[in-house]
Amino acid sequence: MAERRKLGRGSRAALAGILVVGVLGGAAGIAIAQPWTQQAPASEAGTPLRTQPGLVTPVVKPLELGVTPTDGATEVNPAMSPQVKAVNGRVVSVHLADAKGVEVKGSVSADGVTWTAQDPLAFNMAYTYEFTLADGAGRETTKKQTFHTVTAANEADAAVFPRNGSTVGTGQPIQITFSEPVTNKEAVEKAVAITSTSNQDVRWHWYSDKMARIRPATFWAPNAKVTLALRLFGVDFGKGMIGNFNADVSFTTGPSRLAVVDDTTKTMQVFLDGQHVKTFPVTLGDAGWLSPTGYAVIMEQERYSHFNAGSIGLKPGDKGYYPPLTVEHANRLTNSGVYVHQALPSAIPYVGNTNVSHGCVGLLPDDAAWFFNTFKPGDIVQTLNTGAPPIEPLEGWGDWNMDWATYAKH
Repeated sequence: MAERRKLGRGSRAALAGILVVGVLGGAAGIAIAQPWTQQAPASEAGTPLRTQPGLVTPVVKPLELGVTPTDGATEVNPAMSPQVKAVNGRVVSVHLADAKGVEVKGSVSADGVTWTAQDPLAFNMAYTYEFTLADGAGRETTKKQTFHTVTAANEADAAVFPRNGSTVGTGQPIQITFSEPVTNKEAVEKAVAITSTSNQDVRWHWYSDKMARIRPATFWAPNAKVTLALRLFGVDFGKGMIGNFNADVSFTTGPSRLAVVDDTTKTMQVFLDGQHVKTFPVTLGDAGWLSPTGYAVIMEQERYSHFNAGSIGLKPGDKGYYPPLTVEHANRLTNSGVYVHQALPSAIPYVGNTNVSHGCVGLLPDDAAWFFNTFKPGDIVQTLNTGAPPIEPLEGWGDWNMDWATYAKH
């Protein structure tokens, strides 16, 4: 075997031009290519700290940029944390400011690679990024990018009842009314934590995409504190609608107050903290206007309330029509106008023996005054044996007429 000689750089370059192109009839055909006489690429002639691959000198990996949100993004969720990341490099500086010039604070990771915003963003606001990054050779690159957060058209709000700081009766359900339809109900429910000092389990019931109510299996415990921690800022309600606030809402319950009205006996039995304290005679709705049965919750109270037959669809000449009048010690039970109130003078002789109302519970004057001064909104009135169906949930606070298993379903 012939001795193998070491080849210099030039020889290698020459041999690089030898190419076996084929085998014909057992003999190899060999073609000799021209030597490589081109000039070295520009990356060979410059600094050895390069980003383009070439021969001999080391390569610096290209700087890559990762920015969230992307340049020109719209309807950005303001709950997100904007971020600038330098791949194969480091962050030199980042300035993120809104259209008013207010800068968003941020911090750089320990390895110097990632900047993350610390302050929340505002809704319906334009933001501008200006950032400088450096590659492995220390060469700096500065860029600007913009984005815009969720506009007012996609901003979602909510209102809670009972109001923060209020005291209500033990029958008061919680109601959350949303400014926009909620299709992502599970996410919204997870964003609202509900606790009570009575440690009662609660369930949601969605009456529509814009309104849900919440209650325990039985009435709230008396003298309990109930707290809602709403963390809805940035929560996706569905269909691009984004929650715009966080809030804590707390209310307390008063003592247990329950009035049981029975058409069979024409009486109201009053229980305070489970103890029977009063029995009052009553008059209820007549045959044409049966008083609804089941549980009702006092919605509001008025010392003097103006009644108008037109509010229940009656006009002059109709059976049961009455001219506008004022009643005393009025406690509203339904949206349609069922009250516990002081019986009108013309009805006084019938209290305790005959039903003459349009569905309301009529009391004698002294009894009505006691009831009005003792009971409060959120307290419970149960009506029995009238022959009418229970109050519908949305006729007031009739949620307690729905069994627990059904209530807990969406």
